Amino acid sequence: MRVFSAMSGSLPSLSIALALVALSPWPESSLVFAKAKDTSAKDTSAEDTSAEDTIAKDARLAGDRERTRFIADLSKKVDVQVFALGNPYRVIVDAADVSFQMPSGIGKEKRGLVTAFRYGLFAPGKSRIVLDMSGPFLIDRSFVLEPRDDQPARLVVDLVPTDEKTFLAKAQENKPRAVEKVSVPPPPRVRLQTSKPIVVLDPGHGGVDPGANSPNGVREKQVVLQFAKRLKEKLLATGRYEVFMTREDDTFLPLRERVAFAQEKAAGLFLSIHADYFPAEIDDARGATVYTLSEKASDAEARALATKENFSDAIAGVELPKDSDEVVTNILIDLAQRETNNRSVVFARSIVGELAAKSTLHTKQLRSAGFRVLKAPDVPSVLLELGFLSNAEDEKQLTSDAWRDRMAVSVTAAIDGYFAERIARAPF
Repeated sequence: MRVFSAMSGSLPSLSIALALVALSPWPESSLVFAKAKDTSAKDTSAEDTSAEDTIAKDARLAGDRERTRFIADLSKKVDVQVFALGNPYRVIVDAADVSFQMPSGIGKEKRGLVTAFRYGLFAPGKSRIVLDMSGPFLIDRSFVLEPRDDQPARLVVDLVPTDEKTFLAKAQENKPRAVEKVSVPPPPRVRLQTSKPIVVLDPGHGGVDPGANSPNGVREKQVVLQFAKRLKEKLLATGRYEVFMTREDDTFLPLRERVAFAQEKAAGLFLSIHADYFPAEIDDARGATVYTLSEKASDAEARALATKENFSDAIAGVELPKDSDEVVTNILIDLAQRETNNRSVVFARSIVGELAAKSTLHTKQLRSAGFRVLKAPDVPSVLLELGFLSNAEDEKQLTSDAWRDRMAVSVTAAIDGYFAERIARAPF
């Protein structure tokens, strides 16, 4: 048997363990991993699935806090890597080219040690399942069962509780090298004075990180990508800009890599695009909001939003950086960053001015907080929340082609206004 397991624990056999094993009717000795395909990324939608893709059809939890089992039904065998991350506690299951065709709403169940799970594309050619855990744990074993008779192939991960010290020791011992690697943004590309201004659009979330979900199942990662594509079309149609997107499809990109992408492109402007969500008691909140970077949040709402958006990496199963690992720390103290932040504020005011005249704004006040995705020290950066998926009217707009078109026109006008002022004063 070939087993990928980040952590192994030895506990006495329990009656419930035997009951759980009954869910998998074949002996472990017959389990063999198939070699994962080395292919390029594919869209995870059912329409684009080829006959070669492994399809994840369903998933479920079984057991209790003494032993919890995660089971996923697959169309065929697939090679997997299973490991653990802490702060917060998560189980990560990586595989190549899995098309997820799970039942709608799956993953919200809380059972045993698992509080929730999610899935999606993590990187080109790499799919990921993330299980949120309630406390320190060990991956007791993980394996894939071959399909047999009328039963599908099955991915099985058994989890048992442990103490914090044991968890940390095992996690460090079995951490994949890719997780240990710290990504540092490359130095900015030199831009010629005569070239067009470069705009980088950053559709938030993606892949395994869905972002906010409306009560009707509309996902933030989808609506912001659709809007970013429309905005890119409008900007290119002017003939005045080079435009790049951090992601063009349903792929996850860590926050640091989004910042690095803007720096590598020598962007003159970086716009991160999101859609907010408020709890039921204030679900009447609606409209767009514009945010810039600051060390101290402008208000409680901005602070809460920054905390949520900065948690995006953890949602997708990325190890969160320690304070000493941050590519940029206390960047507003640096004089160069102050100038960049001033430019960001100018652009933010330009957006507010356009949207106030033509669209619904949640507030005309500029808000700010410590958004990690805005921390490029040399790229003016703004975060635009298009609206609230928790509001029925905003949800209709966010899914409307006509509204996206109008909104893209307004943001394009704001970008025109920003660069017109910049070019009038000095080279961009």
